[in-house]
Amino acid sequence: MTEYTVEFVGTGETITCTDKETILSRCLEEGIAQEYSCRVGMCLACSAEIVEGEVTQPAARGLTEEEAERYALTCMARPQSDLKLDRGKYPPSIEGELEASGGRDGAVADD
Repeated sequence: MTEYTVEFVGTGETITCTDKETILSRCLEEGIAQEYSCRVGMCLACSAEIVEGEVTQPAARGLTEEEAERYALTCMARPQSDLKLDRGKYPPSIEGELEASGGRDGAVADD
């Protein structure tokens, strides 16, 4: 079992995570507020852009192969090297859906 450092850019938060555990599980254990919902790699709520490093995430069914090279679903992703992740960044396939729905939560402002 190998340990890696996972740094969340722009937050000052860093965790140590083994190659046998998911990034989300370590975030929850460390008290880091990482967004998530389904925990099975489908909803993309826990998405983070991979700034540096590599992950394995064979069960990340919500991502295309191309997206899985640039984005990590923290509920499925296990580090394969030290990482820098930018949380709250979503793949292009979901960004278009978010814009069409009026935002991340689909809510429309009531003025």
